[in-house]
Amino acid sequence: MGTKKEKPIDLNNLEPDEKLKYEVAEELGLLDRVLSQGWKSLTSKETGRIGGLVTKKKKQEQ
Repeated sequence: MGTKKEKPIDLNNLEPDEKLKYEVAEELGLLDRVLSQGWKSLTSKETGRIGGLVTKKKKQEQ
């Protein structure tokens, strides 16, 4: 199994969709864990909550 090299995350240089995802993670208090351990450290419940809120915010922007 190969190892994936993780590059540091530049929160100031993100695509709009990625930025929204990080903003929602911050609102839920999960940003510190994501930055230190990566997205894989989240439970499926936490990931689903982020996805649901991202979708909700995208719909409100339209």
